[in-house]
Amino acid sequence: MRFGYWTPLFGGWLRNVEDEDMPVTFDYVKRLAQRAERIGFDLTLVPELNLNDIKGTAAPSLEAWALAAALAATTERLEIMAAMRPGYHLPAVTAKQAATIDEISCGRFTFNVVSAWWAEEARQYGGIFSEHDDRYARTEEFVAILKGLWSETPFSFTGDYYDVQNTHLEPKPRVTPRIYAGGESEAGKSSITRFADAYLTHGGTVDELRTKIAEMRRRREDAGAAPFEAFGMAAYVIVRETEEEAQAELARITDVRHGKAYESYQDFISKSQLEHVPSLEDYSVSNRGLRPGFVGTPQQVADRIREFEDAGVDTLLLQFSPQAEEMERFGEQVIPLVRAAVPAEPVA
Repeated sequence: MRFGYWTPLFGGWLRNVEDEDMPVTFDYVKRLAQRAERIGFDLTLVPELNLNDIKGTAAPSLEAWALAAALAATTERLEIMAAMRPGYHLPAVTAKQAATIDEISCGRFTFNVVSAWWAEEARQYGGIFSEHDDRYARTEEFVAILKGLWSETPFSFTGDYYDVQNTHLEPKPRVTPRIYAGGESEAGKSSITRFADAYLTHGGTVDELRTKIAEMRRRREDAGAAPFEAFGMAAYVIVRETEEEAQAELARITDVRHGKAYESYQDFISKSQLEHVPSLEDYSVSNRGLRPGFVGTPQQVADRIREFEDAGVDTLLLQFSPQAEEMERFGEQVIPLVRAAVPAEPVA
């Protein structure tokens, strides 16, 4: 199991808690990353939203790609996975930016390609926001240009959305960035089967993940493509000394009576095609992070993580609040339990 965490661009992950003691500053984000790679974390996902969908559209948020480049320059080991929506970028320029961040990070930069869901953000920031299936078709062309420019010189492409001719991109990435993507609709899963290297999903139950991973493996095999390189899942974690304390914290953060930041809820459920539509309680944290059930004592959470590992999940993208303190607890109390249970490699 690889342990990742979401870089907090928005001041936290909880829609019912106003102040999570997570300042929206680069200094805070940098300190988290530098500490994370010393306590057992392997990667960080830098999400891309130009508006704050957690605390409300008027609240502050940081820009993902500038932050990813800065983290690449100030860390040594973490994989830096930056999210990117094609409707807000030009593919050739993005390929150049990615190659540059790859150079800064010495080959630690990867992508999470997101086809976007928030119409209000597109209205405010001038992003391209078309119908659901059209967004995936655009994404396929976008990724084809990225991969072409990273491997060929000059590179040309003519499609329905983009046209680049005799384009030169140097230097090439030291390590071709892995492309992660997630989707639950038929159009999304079909598209991802064709263009992605790894599959990501919102949080779900063990049975849901086992079924989803089996389906995506079958789709990939039927397409005659190489197996996906990774299967990742988002989740929110609550670790306490006792189960009662953990459940009390869960009750506190899902108290929707005090929630003030549900502006994006209708946009999210209406502009996405979801296998599981979240309730308002689920929506208390982002990305259906409560559904995996990582709530309890260190041993309970470690045991639950191993259930997902048995189901095929090999990468976790975790959220915590407050991030620094709870990541520290998780790194000290949970990661060693999970890794201690992995059988040692046989000695040659």
